[in-house]
Amino acid sequence: MKEQKKMYLSLPITGRKIEKVKEYAKRLKAKWVEKGFEVVYTSIIPDEMEQIKAELTACADEKRIALVLTTGGTGFSPRDITPEAAMEVFERPTPGIPEAMRAESMRITPKGCLSRSVAGIRKRTL
Repeated sequence: MKEQKKMYLSLPITGRKIEKVKEYAKRLKAKWVEKGFEVVYTSIIPDEMEQIKAELTACADEKRIALVLTTGGTGFSPRDITPEAAMEVFERPTPGIPEAMRAESMRITPKGCLSRSVAGIRKRTL
């Protein structure tokens, strides 16, 4: 039996209207479903360190979701703390993933190098 691809999407809401974030989440979920992923859980949370860490930890430890993706919270504002929160949750970093993402982004815009994306593993969750 083919293993199902399951994922979780998290979208920080700081500085954005919740209606716009909800619409973005809906479009993003549809794109991943189109690619064959089963999006089993989504969450819209504020850019708060403890909330982000708790959400990521629960996805790995309790919900046992195979793939967790976050979007937003990676800019240069003092409130953009998603990468720092995620790094506190990881057991092992996977630096090649954000390196590849930045390399691909650089093909589109020279600002691609400004990405603060991170990736890592916690238990069996990427």
